Amino acid sequence: MSTPTAPVYVYELPVRLWHSVNALAIVVLAISGYLIASPLASPSGEASEHFLMGYIRFAHFAAGYVLAIGIAGRAYWAYAGNEHARQIFLPPLLKAHFWDGVWCEIRWYCFLEKQPRHYVGHNPLAILAMHFAFVWGALFMIVTGFALYGEGEGQGSWQYALFSSWLLPLFGDSQTVHTWHHLVMWLIVCFVVIHVYVAVREEKLSGQSMLSTIVTGWRVFKDDKPIDDAH
Repeated sequence: MSTPTAPVYVYELPVRLWHSVNALAIVVLAISGYLIASPLASPSGEASEHFLMGYIRFAHFAAGYVLAIGIAGRAYWAYAGNEHARQIFLPPLLKAHFWDGVWCEIRWYCFLEKQPRHYVGHNPLAILAMHFAFVWGALFMIVTGFALYGEGEGQGSWQYALFSSWLLPLFGDSQTVHTWHHLVMWLIVCFVVIHVYVAVREEKLSGQSMLSTIVTGWRVFKDDKPIDDAH
């Protein structure tokens, strides 16, 4: 542990840009995906004059490509960036101190701890949640999304060859893939809601900056409580 004396630079520019673009992509994907699963009522008039669901599907596919490219770029930056860029991709699951931090954070969020521990990067519980709920959740959505997209593009498409050809038989049929794709979307939506709540709560109660840090990259500590190490 060490005592903070000045702001610490945590999130590099590529991480902050990815966070913003990724958040927008998820919002578009969630809304358009919901509308694809529960389509709007057909407008009256000649069908050729309307392309509403076509625009919604285009927005969904475009945001899906943004999510996939963003995850690939973010994975690269986990290698090229600083130690904080790697945290959500490589959680130290075999270290006892990490799990002690997870348990401490759970007690803090349940209002059973008077003071949280300070971390320069993500706290252990955040690392755990982002790794399993977001990283693996996003990868699942990308793979299943491309498999469904490839089915529509046809057997001659690269999407079908890389994803549909093995994933659809693995799940049994495309409707099962649709169902799981939809369910995991709700998992990610729940994660986002909790993520926003926790960030606002930590900004107010933890004694360290949270919301401003993802904008500026700098973690500011508002008291002299020692810093712990999530690793």
